[in-house]
Amino acid sequence: MLIRDVRRENGLDQAPIRARPRYEIRRELRPGDPEAIVAMHERLYPAEYDRNELFVAMVAKSVAEAVERGWPDGGGIWVVDCGGEFAGSVALTDEGAGVGALRWVLLAPELRGAGLGRRLVGEAVERARELGMRRVELYTFSALRKAGRIYREAGFRVTSSHDRSDWGPTITYQEYVLEL
Repeated sequence: MLIRDVRRENGLDQAPIRARPRYEIRRELRPGDPEAIVAMHERLYPAEYDRNELFVAMVAKSVAEAVERGWPDGGGIWVVDCGGEFAGSVALTDEGAGVGALRWVLLAPELRGAGLGRRLVGEAVERARELGMRRVELYTFSALRKAGRIYREAGFRVTSSHDRSDWGPTITYQEYVLEL
């Protein structure tokens, strides 16, 4: 009996197998990280979701305001570092009165799909519990389907939504809440 080499017949023996890049997760904010969060939003969101400069300006303002308030103290930061380069983040900010905000959740495309985002969101939620927060909020839009699934699996629920078009083509903007 002859055993066929299906990989070779389909030309797969010549296709390179790409391994996921190696990364580390830092739980400290370093100089340049706030700017890197904004820069990655500026690279990814216009290209992937057709968001405009007003969206990027909103991100920049929210990062600057959080830093001004002393973040990451009272919250947390998870920076994905890939070969010395910023490759993603998740942040938890203290909004006062026992409320935290999950912010700036993003990953470089080559790191998506392996459970890293789920892990980081889970760590941020656990940190909110450790800090005694009673509620965590986050804002996103419905086109981020995979992220939305991660949030719902972590226990968040959509509490409000509305259409907005100031950041580019109309999106459905959503508020998610997790009661701890």
